[in-house]
Amino acid sequence: MQATAVTALPATCPGGCVYEPKWDGWRALLFVSPHRVLLQSRTGKPLAAYFPDLTRMACGFLPVGTVLDGELIIWDEVRGRTSFALLHRRITAGRALLREATAHPAHMVFFDVLQLAGRDVMADPLARRREHLARVLADAPRSLTLCPQTTDPAVALAWLDEWWAAGVEGLVIKGLATPYQPGRRGWAKLRARSTTEAIIGGVTGTLVVPETVLLGRLDDAGRVRYAGRTVPLAPHQRRELAAILTPTGRTRRGEVDHPWPIPLPAAWLGQLGNTTPLPYQQVAPAVVAEVEVDAAFEYGRWRHQPRFVRVRADLSVYDVPPHASA
Repeated sequence: MQATAVTALPATCPGGCVYEPKWDGWRALLFVSPHRVLLQSRTGKPLAAYFPDLTRMACGFLPVGTVLDGELIIWDEVRGRTSFALLHRRITAGRALLREATAHPAHMVFFDVLQLAGRDVMADPLARRREHLARVLADAPRSLTLCPQTTDPAVALAWLDEWWAAGVEGLVIKGLATPYQPGRRGWAKLRARSTTEAIIGGVTGTLVVPETVLLGRLDDAGRVRYAGRTVPLAPHQRRELAAILTPTGRTRRGEVDHPWPIPLPAAWLGQLGNTTPLPYQQVAPAVVAEVEVDAAFEYGRWRHQPRFVRVRADLSVYDVPPHASA
């Protein structure tokens, strides 16, 4: 079951509204069969091989014939928040997988149950499925966690403010009377967003008609480090930027004076499975942009595309928050 993005809490929900944190992880289904535990991503990709610590725990605790829906997360003890990068490292660890699992154990936060001891419960209302889920996870090990839930919108909105730094991306809002309908967008999701500043280092499209903006921030050495790429610009934003952006200059040797290569390496974009470098136009990194962002920020980059808000002509590049490498 999926969720539709909203910009405010819904006024009503079938059977009343209930709110859950939206975690910064990988959505997955967990299946407990007589001899093994299967993990499947939202797109159907098998994930169990990358999470032996979690599947071993689930096999020893959850009853056979159970199917649960939830979010795979890994907690970064050093940074005090969930880490999407540590999740991705499971996929690329190879022979170091067991060492990685020992150093950074995985957790799965469950928010729904589809099958219980072989019985299909998807037609049950959410309120009843929640009762089933709470029972099956009673006294569960720490790695198998029941998702927090509240019917109080004030508490839910407080989560947005208080849990942002821990990696909670927003809220998922559900109706207590709704059944579980795979593939249907019967839930709502409200992302936690705020505004911040970044340096414009390039654009896709052209300087006359920019399409998206490439953002950066200064590191400790004063070098502009890539931080993310915005969603497509609105027509009035394209006109605003076209009037003020200038091409990058050149060094005394005639070389382009810009810290990023052309095209932008695919690895910089942070998109799983994308191996295509990004062509773009370099601009002099002297203009500051205000952008709207969410909580998915890690190792100095926004994983979800920011939204360009406006140019901050009143700020210099040294007023922008510094690049965070960790």
